[in-house]
Amino acid sequence: MRICSFLPSATEITYLLGLDDHLFGVTHECDFPADARNKPKLTSSNLSDPASTSREIDEKVKNSLSSNEGIYSLNFEALRRADPDIILTQELCEVCAVSYGEIYRAAVSLPKKAEIVSLDTFTLSDILESIITVGKKCGRKDEAVAIVEGLDARVRQVTELSGGIDSRKKRVFFMEWIDPVMTAGHWVPELIMRAGGDDIFAQHGKNSRRIEFKEIVEYKPDYLIISPCGFGVERAREEALGLKKLEGWSELPAVQKNNVYLADGNAYFSRPGPRIVDGLEILSLILNPDLQNDFERRYSEKDYSKFQAS
Repeated sequence: MRICSFLPSATEITYLLGLDDHLFGVTHECDFPADARNKPKLTSSNLSDPASTSREIDEKVKNSLSSNEGIYSLNFEALRRADPDIILTQELCEVCAVSYGEIYRAAVSLPKKAEIVSLDTFTLSDILESIITVGKKCGRKDEAVAIVEGLDARVRQVTELSGGIDSRKKRVFFMEWIDPVMTAGHWVPELIMRAGGDDIFAQHGKNSRRIEFKEIVEYKPDYLIISPCGFGVERAREEALGLKKLEGWSELPAVQKNNVYLADGNAYFSRPGPRIVDGLEILSLILNPDLQNDFERRYSEKDYSKFQAS
């Protein structure tokens, strides 16, 4: 069996299921586990400068989509050499991966017919189900079920521990993009809720959306979590410095209480894969620091850290 993955999250799932020897192609963004970086690359980015600011990236993405140029390019020759039996992709978001249509057109041009498996995830349960789907398609159903049972047990533990500390949900704003400011969407609202928080702007199972910063000021969140899609902690820290210049920043209770946090969105919140449960645990530790002793210490400042807000 030969597998090609057009999603970093699907790549993580294949490794978790012990299918890495069957993986013959991945995207240029597949960087976890580290060995995935050595797999043949099926895609490349059309964004010229990956070091662009949040605003510049947003403008480039909008321009690419409006002109139908696409954000990513598919390497058909690499796909042909991979000779896949199974292609893992999604139809949910053209910002996240090569479009489903382009992958389909490339697949039907291959000498051998490949099965295209679309992993479309909107919620936490969808993410867990996607692991089962890959397991079934790739002959690892029992292993997938065991993994999901383990992940689900961790989810239940966080929910119970976070709910047992204080029945009143903590007022949170989760920032999924910095400039322009964007709210949390899809599975993140559920993670916030299970960790003991409440974000009135986050829409469960729906796309993130733009919001004016003044709305956040009026909301008065006690916790501000900055976790831009695709950014690690240090990149988020660089971009977040500009927030301090916005009107009303110092008025935020989160700023006044030193409850502004940076989190690795790239690893734990943006990708709908197994590490989403790590993201849930990180949120729980942010909102409930007294829970530190209830979790094995496996997260460090590279995963989440406080932002010097003043």
